[in-house]
Amino acid sequence: MPHTAPYGSWTSVVSTDLFTSSSVGLVGGCVDGEDVYWVESHASQGGRASLWRLAADGSRTELTPDHYVRSTVHEYGGGAFSVADGVAVFVAFPSQVVHVVEAGQPPRPITSEGTFRYGGLVVVPAQRAVYAVREDHSESDIDCTNVLVRLDLDGDNSDGGTVIASGSDFYSQPAVSEQGLLAWFEWDHPDMPWDATRLVISAGDGSRARVIAGGAEESAIYPAWAPDGALLFCSDRTGFWNLYRWDGEQALALHEDPYDCCGAPWIFGGAPYTVLDSHRVAVALWIDGVAQVGIVADGVFAPLLLSFAEIELGGSGPRSVARVGYPDAPGELVIIDWDSMDFATLRRSSETTLEYVSRAEQLTWDGPDGPVHAWWYPPTNPGFAAPTDELPPILVRSHGGPTAYSPSVFGLDDQYWTSRGIGVLDVNYGGSYGYGRAYRNRLYGTWGITDVQDCIDAVRVVVDRGLADPRRIAIMGGSAGGYTTLQALVTSDVFSAGLSDYGIGDLTTLATDTHKFEARYLDRIVAPWPDGRATYEERSPINHLDRLSSPMLLQQGLDDRVVPPNQAREMAAAVGAKGLPVALVLYEGEGHGFRKAATITASLHAKLSFLGQVFGFVPAGDVPVLPIANLPTDTPES
Repeated sequence: MPHTAPYGSWTSVVSTDLFTSSSVGLVGGCVDGEDVYWVESHASQGGRASLWRLAADGSRTELTPDHYVRSTVHEYGGGAFSVADGVAVFVAFPSQVVHVVEAGQPPRPITSEGTFRYGGLVVVPAQRAVYAVREDHSESDIDCTNVLVRLDLDGDNSDGGTVIASGSDFYSQPAVSEQGLLAWFEWDHPDMPWDATRLVISAGDGSRARVIAGGAEESAIYPAWAPDGALLFCSDRTGFWNLYRWDGEQALALHEDPYDCCGAPWIFGGAPYTVLDSHRVAVALWIDGVAQVGIVADGVFAPLLLSFAEIELGGSGPRSVARVGYPDAPGELVIIDWDSMDFATLRRSSETTLEYVSRAEQLTWDGPDGPVHAWWYPPTNPGFAAPTDELPPILVRSHGGPTAYSPSVFGLDDQYWTSRGIGVLDVNYGGSYGYGRAYRNRLYGTWGITDVQDCIDAVRVVVDRGLADPRRIAIMGGSAGGYTTLQALVTSDVFSAGLSDYGIGDLTTLATDTHKFEARYLDRIVAPWPDGRATYEERSPINHLDRLSSPMLLQQGLDDRVVPPNQAREMAAAVGAKGLPVALVLYEGEGHGFRKAATITASLHAKLSFLGQVFGFVPAGDVPVLPIANLPTDTPES
């Protein structure tokens, strides 16, 4: 018989150790001949990522044991390694120096430490060259210069490499054909790459460049070359990112489906599809929030019997590496043989298997602009049952971005809460990708309004269905999701508490004190700056604390370059001055996102203790009591 205990106090097998010692972050991988390469990271090593190789004989070798593989171009990085014909290149963090590994030798640098950063690497051994996006921070973070460069594999590249494209604000995804042609996409302020880009091809030295796709209302992204010299890419010119093929004269759609075949390009990385040959491409369409894998050939998407909560394809040829997410088990990197359709596990994100799992249930309702989507993870623990007259507290999660997406993938972060008796409501509010351009554009001019209203409406859906206690609804988010959290607390009375990780309290500060990649992001989703200053001030939570009536937990990395730490300090001080329960936790050595094992553990404990104290339950296990200012003395943990 299940033990009867209040929601939130259930004993759980999902400990913080599972997030650190037993979990591996999987960045991506590729097949090179008979060898397979991938990058993995470990919270127990401070989040350090390293490049590994699986040889044909089954042996596994860490190629960068003394390095942290990570790019910081655009701050978010990506494309920090590339492998071809046995030659591997990678970017080391924090120096941003590019290294090469070949012929069984240890890594050797081919650039120097300084003001240059590199990302989006593409190594071409036949040319003894590396193509990359280079970012120059000699002036400032917000005024840095982005160009495409070619680095010499055998030189020291003391000048930062040969510039092959310049003049645009941003460059991404260089791709080199077997014939020596170069493709990339570029864009300028105030657009983001999911708003408007230009897809460009040129000779390998950057000469004879011409735009072949893209425009004011078209996002043409992720180029990759087919064996016959045709260029493939994703375009949303019809309202959804579908695949196109440019044959040297014109670009034609490979398929026309009302579903996206890729996500928003926040970071550098390979094309999210696999070029099987000159006539077939493996791709995944996001259908009702689920990744449906299929083969595009002869103008038709033919679905395979492969559906995942999430999948990232890539590479070319009959074998490739994909990162797969499941609804009920930890994700993994898999090697796919497309001829036999065999899947072989390369690396699991965790060896942990749970006896019980809370699986996502899709919720869809009609909002002001059409359907809105969310995932509901109910409290799940067969060893416990709540008192019959009690409804569960829930966490409403607003994802970051805000142009991002939350898949229905298994995550220990969800299971941590649901196994303790706390429901999770993960909202893909208007502005999220995965549902087409019109859905993304719902956020134009309405950030802080549309996202907040969608989170509020999501709560009403679960409360109306009797799934949640309306008196114990917390909202939680990080970065842009932290802004939605704070904004929801000052514009509604639906939420009983807020948990913000490196969240944005002052939009005016964000508009003037951020990095180049996002320097004009708010022009579209809030208002042009500085003409729209009044709108920024009106939608800044810090200016409306008189409307706040809920306890708040703020957690912040002190090395954050995306959201300055002073925003969390100012918000906490203002909440405390109003006499509301508030806690501020600052972490040394952490940036925009928590990577260290100790920080991850402390952050989870802080959230659980905070919720226990303000919602009236005592967490099971050894959870340190979080000091909360202005907390009434008649609480369970006092």
